Amino acid sequence: MRLSTSAIALVASLLVNPGAHASELPQRWVSAGGALSEWVTALGGESKLVGVDTTSQHPASLKALPSIGYQRQLSAEGILSLRPQILVGTEEMGPPPVLAQIRSAGVQVDMFSAQPDLPTLKGNLAHLGKLLGSEDQANALFAEYEQALAQQKNWVAKAQATQKAPGVLLLLGHAGGKPLIAGKDTAADWMLQQAGGRNLATHVGYKPFSVESLAGLSPEVLVFADRALT
Repeated sequence: MRLSTSAIALVASLLVNPGAHASELPQRWVSAGGALSEWVTALGGESKLVGVDTTSQHPASLKALPSIGYQRQLSAEGILSLRPQILVGTEEMGPPPVLAQIRSAGVQVDMFSAQPDLPTLKGNLAHLGKLLGSEDQANALFAEYEQALAQQKNWVAKAQATQKAPGVLLLLGHAGGKPLIAGKDTAADWMLQQAGGRNLATHVGYKPFSVESLAGLSPEVLVFADRALT
């Protein structure tokens, strides 16, 4: 791989002044996505967070931060009032006109993939690591997570050798309305598979279900998320 002239100049400047790179990294962060907020915290960046969305429930300390509302229904005014240097979120973040407003105000907006698979997670963590100046920590964190998943896979394989995978539904609270059921191509579906469950929902994405519809699927296990779309 050949380095461009600008890349060589950057490397040279860092060798002369090692602190230069750190000072250019964004120091005031807003996160619109529970998983991203958790990873930022795991990478040592919680002190940089000045605001999070309502899906950012873990760790519990994030609940003390100013809320920017639900990740799909963001407000430019609320976010800009926090004077962030960067807004991070997935492609679920929006609406697009609000993101355009935020960008035009000079705030860096980084959109991460929400695709539920390990290559995507590895890429997301690597990018977060660069933004936080914690590349080595991001690599170590992914390796640790991958190892834990491998161990989980072995446990599940042993269990499934003696018993059938249970039929499961994962419910997400919907601000007092009908619960949303996690279907295919969602992070929740991927999680259920890793745990050895069989997702009974056949639709794609998240859909509201009535109590009668839920009963008709006859799940053996119901999993409730501890968050609501408020």
